[in-house]
Amino acid sequence: MLKLIFQLVANKQSLQKLERTLLYPTFNHPAMSRSKATVNRPTDLSRPLVEEANARIVYPEARKDGKFEEMLHEYRIRDVYRWLEDPDSIETQRFVNAQNNISQPFLERCEEWESFNAKLTKIWNFPKYGCPMRHGNYYYYFKNTGLQNQSVMMQQENLESPEVVFLDANTLSADGTTALSQKTFSEDGAYMAYGLSESGSDWNKIRIRRAKERTDFPETLEKVKFSNVSWTKDNKGFFYGRYSDQDGKTDGSETKQNENQKLYYHRVGERQDQDTLIAEFPEHPSWRFQTDVTDCGKYLILSISHTVRDNMLYYADLKPDEPITSKLDFKPIVDKFEADYDYLTNEGSKMYFHTNKDAPKYRIAVIDFNNPAEENWTTLIPEHEKDVLEWAKCVNEDKLLVCYNRDVKHILQARELHTGNLIRQFGLDIGSINGISGKRKYSEIFYGFSSFLTPGIIYHYDFAKPVEKPKVLREINLNLEGFNRDDYSVEQVFYKSADDTNIPMFIIQRKRDSVEPRPCLLYGYGGFNHSLMPSFGITGLMFIDTFDGVLAFPNIRGGGEYGIEWHNGGRLLNKQNGFNDFQAAAEFLTRNNYTTKDRLAIQGASNGGLLVGACINQRPELFGAAVAQVGVMDMLRFHKFTIGHAWCSDYGNPDEREHFANLFKYSPLHNVHIPLNPNQEYPSTLILTADHDDRVSPLHSLKFAAALQEAVRYSEYQLNPILLRVYTKAGHGAGKPTKMRISEATDIITFFKKTLKVDTVNL
Repeated sequence: MLKLIFQLVANKQSLQKLERTLLYPTFNHPAMSRSKATVNRPTDLSRPLVEEANARIVYPEARKDGKFEEMLHEYRIRDVYRWLEDPDSIETQRFVNAQNNISQPFLERCEEWESFNAKLTKIWNFPKYGCPMRHGNYYYYFKNTGLQNQSVMMQQENLESPEVVFLDANTLSADGTTALSQKTFSEDGAYMAYGLSESGSDWNKIRIRRAKERTDFPETLEKVKFSNVSWTKDNKGFFYGRYSDQDGKTDGSETKQNENQKLYYHRVGERQDQDTLIAEFPEHPSWRFQTDVTDCGKYLILSISHTVRDNMLYYADLKPDEPITSKLDFKPIVDKFEADYDYLTNEGSKMYFHTNKDAPKYRIAVIDFNNPAEENWTTLIPEHEKDVLEWAKCVNEDKLLVCYNRDVKHILQARELHTGNLIRQFGLDIGSINGISGKRKYSEIFYGFSSFLTPGIIYHYDFAKPVEKPKVLREINLNLEGFNRDDYSVEQVFYKSADDTNIPMFIIQRKRDSVEPRPCLLYGYGGFNHSLMPSFGITGLMFIDTFDGVLAFPNIRGGGEYGIEWHNGGRLLNKQNGFNDFQAAAEFLTRNNYTTKDRLAIQGASNGGLLVGACINQRPELFGAAVAQVGVMDMLRFHKFTIGHAWCSDYGNPDEREHFANLFKYSPLHNVHIPLNPNQEYPSTLILTADHDDRVSPLHSLKFAAALQEAVRYSEYQLNPILLRVYTKAGHGAGKPTKMRISEATDIITFFKKTLKVDTVNL
C-alpha cells in the first residue's frame, strides 16, 4: 500500500472548538422544534418512496445521562449514552428491543422481504466445497449440500474412496449457532484438536477427536481465545493459550478487556486443570501468543503481539524424549515490535520467515538460531519491486509455495527452498486464492480459486508428477437460472483521491451497450493491512441480478493491497486518507454515469463499519443509502472493551493527546450533526450489530444509533430513516449459520429496495 505518513499539524481552531464542545451534544438548536408533532416536510417526487414509512417512525428517546463526565487531555467529556455500554442492564435491553420493534417491521413486514428471501434461499442452495487436506491416513474437506447451517467436515481414505462424516457441527445445536472455529491435526494424523464457537463469539472450547474412530476424548479446554494449537512431534499433546484469569461471563456478550493470556501445554486425555503452564508475562497484560513447533520438533517458536501488527520472536529448546512439566526457558530473537514475522519452516537451526522487516512488500528471510544477530540474517526471496509477497508455505520437502498480490490479483508460484529460484507459476484468472493445503512431507497440494463471478474452483497438483498440469478437482457451480459469466463485465479502474493518489477499484455489472446510471453498491474496508481481494459474494450478485445493479470495490488506503506503505497511508494520523479515498470513489461513480446519488448505497463491516459511519457524517450528500455492520463507532473508548486495545496500531491510542485529537476529528459517534439544510441530510442508514459480538462490542452501534436518531429527530430536512437492527445469538460474523446469513442478506437487500431509487426488480 507509498509512504504517506504525515506528521500531525496542530489545528488550533479545531482544538479550541474541541475544548468548547461537550461530546454527545444535546442537539438543541433554535431551528429545531421540540414538539413531537409531525414535521411538515417538503415534497420531492424524485426521491425514493421512503418518506411515508419514515413519517410513521417515532425513534426511541435514549436517556441522556449527565453524570458521566471526565477530563481527557484537558477536555471535559460528557458521555451521555455511556449507560448503553452495559449489555446486561434492563434499560439497555429495553433500548435494543425498542430499536428492533422499529427496524424489524420496516424490513420484514413487506412483500419484498418474503420475495427476496425466497430468491436468496434459492441462489444459496448449491453444493459448496473446501480444499482437501491430507493428514496421516486420511483426506479431509468441508462440504455443504447447499443450505446446511454449518459445513460438514468429511473424511476419505483417498480421493476416490467413499466419503464419511468426520465432524458435523450441525448436530451440536438445534439452531446451527455452534460452529467449528479451528482445527489442527497431530503430526501423525491420529488426533485432531478443534475449537467450537457458540453464538458467534471469539471464545473457543477445545476438544480432541480420534481420526480412526471419529470419537472425542472426554476433556474440554475452556477460556480459549485468540490462540492457535501447536502439537509436539510425539503426538502426545499441544501448546495453546488461554485467559485463565478472566472472571465473569465468557460467552461473547461481555465487554471486559481480554488480558493476561497464558501459554499452556495440554496432554491428550488429561483434564484441563492438569495442564502445564509454559509461559506468562504478567507485567505485559495485553500480550498475546501464537506458537509453532518447528518442523524438526526441536524448537518452540513463540510469537508475541500486543496489537494486530508487528510481533516479537522468542524460542525455547524442546527435548522430545523428556516430558514437559514446567515453564520453558525462552530466548529472544526479536525483542521489538517493529515488523511482522511468520515462521515457514527450518533446516536445522536455520529458520525461514515471511517478514516485512526492511521490506514493505515482504521477503523471505533466514535466521540462524545459533547466530541470530540481525546483521547475520540472509534473504532467500527478496522484496519485489511492485508485487506484495502475501504468504508462503513449505511443501514437498524442499519447495516453497509463494503467493503474490499484483494490483489486487493473486499470483501463485512454486520456488526452490534452498535457492529461491522459480520452479513454476500456476495459471490463475483474475481473482484470488481462497484456500490452500499442503505439507512439507507430502508432494501434493490443493488450492482454491474464486473471483467476483466464480464461486470456486479447487485444483490438485502433485510435485511428484511435474510434467502434469494442475487438475480441476471440483468446480463449484451457482444455482441461478440463466446465469452466464460471459453476460457480465469486470473492469479495474484507477481514480484520483483528494491528494491525487491513484486508487484501484473493481466495477462489476452486466454488459451493456451504453453507460447509464444504475443502482450501485459501493463496498469498502481499508484497514489493518487487510487486502480486499476479488471474491464471490451471493449478496452482491443478488444486487446485480435483482436491480440490474453495479458493484464497486475500491481498494482504499489502510489495507494491504500494495504493502505496508499502503497500510501506513491510511492508518493512525493518516486515517482520513482512507475516508477520502472512499468518498472519491463515490464521486468517480457518479461523475462517470455509473450511478447517481439517490441510487448509490455504501456498505462496510467492522473497520468498514467505521468507514461508513465516518463518511455519512463527513459527506452525507454523496450517498442515497448506507449499511454499517458491526462497526467501530466510539473512537475515544474502543480500547477499553474486549480486544479493542489491539487496534491502537491502526487507530492510535486515545490515551495519548495527539491521537485523541485525531480520533475526535472522525469518530462517528462524536461527529454526528443536525441536518440544517438538504445537503446535510443523512442517507437512509441501517446499523447492524449482534448481541454476542465480542470483537466489536454492540455498544458501539447502540451509542451511534442513539446519537444519530436524537440529531435527526426534529430536523425538517431529514426524510430518510435511521434504523438499528440487533441480531441475537450472533457475533462478529464468523461461524454465522446459513439461515441467519440469508436473513441478514435479505434485510440488506430489502433496505436497499425501500430506500434507493430502483426502477428494475427481477425476481
